[in-house]
Amino acid sequence: MSLSAETSKPRLVVITGPTGAGKTAVALRLAREFNAGIISADSMQVYRYLDVGTAKPSREEQQQVPHHLIDCVNPDEWFNAARFREEADLAIYRLHEQGRTVFVVGGTGLYIRVLLGGLLPGPGPDEVLRGNYKGLMALYGKDYLYEELRMKDPAAAMNIEPNDAVRMIRALEYFAAMGRSITEAQGRHGFQDKRYDFIKIGIFSDRESLFERIDGRAAAMIAAGLVEETQGLLSRGYGEDLKPMQSLGYKHIFNYLKGICSLEAAQASMARDTRKYAKRQLTWFRAEKDMIWMHPDDMAGIERLIADFLHT
Repeated sequence: MSLSAETSKPRLVVITGPTGAGKTAVALRLAREFNAGIISADSMQVYRYLDVGTAKPSREEQQQVPHHLIDCVNPDEWFNAARFREEADLAIYRLHEQGRTVFVVGGTGLYIRVLLGGLLPGPGPDEVLRGNYKGLMALYGKDYLYEELRMKDPAAAMNIEPNDAVRMIRALEYFAAMGRSITEAQGRHGFQDKRYDFIKIGIFSDRESLFERIDGRAAAMIAAGLVEETQGLLSRGYGEDLKPMQSLGYKHIFNYLKGICSLEAAQASMARDTRKYAKRQLTWFRAEKDMIWMHPDDMAGIERLIADFLHT
C-alpha cells in the first residue's frame, strides 16, 4: 500500500511518543507494508557518530527502509527546528514524488510541531546578545543562565531543561527582543500553518512498562558500547561542552570517564534522567489534541488507522 504520487498534498503518518515506547520498532514493521520512507524526528539522531546513545536505527535497518534526517551534521555543527523543517520538507517531497508513503518517526515534539504547524514568527539571531549570554554561561555556568531565565520568563523555564543551553539562550534572546515570553508567543501562534494532511499516532502502553523498558535500554546501551562510543567522540575532538555531548547517556558516561562516579552509578543516573525525560515528553504529547494513542503491540489496529487515513 502506498500514497499515490498524483495526490497534490503529501500525507504524513506521524509515529511518535516518549523515548523507549517502541515507536521505531512499530514504524519499521509497518514501513514495508506501506512502501514507506522514514523521516527521523529525533533531535539527536541528526548527529554523526552518536549511534548507540541515540538509539539510532542500525545500518541494516536503514538499508531495509529509506531513512532521512539521520547523520546530517557533525556534533559541533549547528542544527535546530527551523533547519529540521527545511530539510524534512525536501525529503517529504522526494518521497512523495517516488510514490512512497511518508512516515515521520521520533520523539522530539518541537520538531514535529514545527513541521506540521509552521515556525514561530520572531526576531532572527542576535549575535551580540547571544555572545553575551554565552559569556555569562562560561563565567558562571548553566545554572546561572537557567536562574536568569526563570526570573525573566518562568513559563519558558518550566519547559526547558536546565542543561539545554541552546534553548535557554534562545528564550532569553526572544524575551530581550520582544519583551514577552517565547512560550506565550508559541501559544498565540498555535502552530496552525497546515501544509500537510497528517495522522498523528502516539505509541504508549503504561508507565510501569515504559520505565522497565527505559531501565533495560540503559543497560543495553552500555553493553552495546556507549562508553567506547563516548571515548571515540572525545578522540575525534568533540568535547563535553557541545550540545549533543550533553544529551542523555553521553553526559552520564562523561562523569564515569572523569572518575566522578562508577559505571553502575552512571547507568542508574542515565536511566533515572531518561525516565524524567519520558515524563516530560508525555506531558507535551498529551497536550496534542489530535494525537491517537495506540499500544505498541496493537499492530493490526495501527495498520488499520494508517490504511484508513491514506485511502480516504
